[in-house]
Amino acid sequence: MKSNVISIIVTTRNEERNIRRCLQSIIKQNYKKFEIIVVDNHSTDATQKIAKVFTNKVFTYGPERSAQRNYGASKAIGEYIFFIDADMELKNDVLASIILYINEVKKFGGAIIPEQSVGVTFWERVKVFERSFYLAYGDSTTDAARVFPLYLFNKNKGYDESITGPEDWDLPERIKKNGYSIIRVPTIIFHYENIPSLKQLLKKKYYYALKSHRYLKKHNISTFSSKTIYFLRPVFYKQWKAFFRHPILSTGLFIMLSGELFAGGLGFFKGKIQNL
Repeated sequence: MKSNVISIIVTTRNEERNIRRCLQSIIKQNYKKFEIIVVDNHSTDATQKIAKVFTNKVFTYGPERSAQRNYGASKAIGEYIFFIDADMELKNDVLASIILYINEVKKFGGAIIPEQSVGVTFWERVKVFERSFYLAYGDSTTDAARVFPLYLFNKNKGYDESITGPEDWDLPERIKKNGYSIIRVPTIIFHYENIPSLKQLLKKKYYYALKSHRYLKKHNISTFSSKTIYFLRPVFYKQWKAFFRHPILSTGLFIMLSGELFAGGLGFFKGKIQNL
């Protein structure tokens, strides 16, 4: 383990359209003590070929992102590990900001990096609008840490591979319960949304909800809470004026969240009944 080195772990699957932009943003970081680890889930496109231009640590592993992330962590040499997705792009100061802030925290357990979504299609722009509410002030119901001390990640046995979807929330919550602090670093990750249609978005929400009952039971969270019911999230009501400034996006947001709530509910109850 090397002091103050950040091992950046990128999980991929058929990401040839995104991976170059993502890795280039890492190379351009002002802070240079890092390594790049790419864990690819059996891509059939040029993802691995492109990744190998930037790092010699390119591995094939699956079947889900939790397993990919845990495998990537097992190959890390850094003091800290930083998980990002291939459709993300880092501002040049992200790594420097992480090091600056975590060195000021006594019991550092993890760091949240705010995400600013980027989208072109209508539903992508609606998703950008939704995420703008979380970006402004942060939201404990949606924020999930991406940076962890490697020793603490291993001590907590990494991501729970039996949970697909809410595992992003599960690990930081386990770490906090052990008395460690999760901080929010004031920089930005750009997240390029890929929503070809509302139908595809809802299918994804349904899939991720299939095992969400395990997460809720594990942390004793009510089925009807701000974690599961989007319209119960205070962040929307704190910024209610934004709905009047963007009536078309607001209408789309209501439709999208209603659809996600329905699709997620179907997935949740199917998963719970069938004990998936």
